Amino acid sequence: MQPMWRIAFEVPEACVPAFAELVEPHVDAVSTFELQEGGQWLIEGTSYNEPDTGRISTKIAVMAAAMGIPEPEFTAEPLPPIDWVTKTYLSFPPIQAGRFFIHGSHHKKPVPVGCIGLQIEAAMAFGSGEHATTQGCLRAISDLRKSRKIANALDMGCGSGILAFAIAKLWKIPVVGVDIDALSIEIATENARLNRVDQYVKLFTGNGYRTNAVRKGGRHGVYDVIVANILARPLARMAPDCRRHLKRGGLAIFSGLLHRQEPLVINAHRAQGMKLVKRYRLGDWSTLVMKG
Repeated sequence: MQPMWRIAFEVPEACVPAFAELVEPHVDAVSTFELQEGGQWLIEGTSYNEPDTGRISTKIAVMAAAMGIPEPEFTAEPLPPIDWVTKTYLSFPPIQAGRFFIHGSHHKKPVPVGCIGLQIEAAMAFGSGEHATTQGCLRAISDLRKSRKIANALDMGCGSGILAFAIAKLWKIPVVGVDIDALSIEIATENARLNRVDQYVKLFTGNGYRTNAVRKGGRHGVYDVIVANILARPLARMAPDCRRHLKRGGLAIFSGLLHRQEPLVINAHRAQGMKLVKRYRLGDWSTLVMKG
């Protein structure tokens, strides 16, 4: 089996588009990753054949000089052959978060007693259950079951649909899920069928709270619970809309933020008359529960 190749180097954030475009013709795929907020980014290229590393490194050096930055340290190496099916299964073991047991179709054992199963495949939609933000939201949803009954819910930025499914399975209520990415909604729709909650969960492609389905769902566009596992800055910007669509006394679960970003999200919603009820911290990530 002919090995794949990987090239990699780091550049400042402002230089990422130019360098990514530079290496794109020489590899089969280019990825960029933020290494530190406002700082260095990793540019990584993979290729099915050995790339012309001499030519690539020369072009990188010329571009660096033109942009006035130090020449990046350039790495090129063959990648070992990988059984991707086995790797995918091994990298996505079952996860328990609160009352929920998240697993892929490759997991053939029964769901543990007392747990609620959620079958989610690793796919091109956020929310496989692996990330601490998803687990934090699932824990918060699980804890809500002990304290209150709800009649409807909204999953803003639903991704794979995992949070909407969790709510539907706990309360057997209608849940509206919205995501700006049409592919995520396609995946979530199939996931809803696999998890047998398609009679409760209705999924729509749309632009946040402006989506018609959001205004028409719930009780005249108002929801008992809103979950939004997005990012800190969008959460803060959407605070007025969240408050407008959240029932008085209802609860909102926010995640997708680091510990240091808590004040940004909390203060934005406090300005709308909401108050912090509880926080969950897993690793570097936070999940906030706020009351309307």
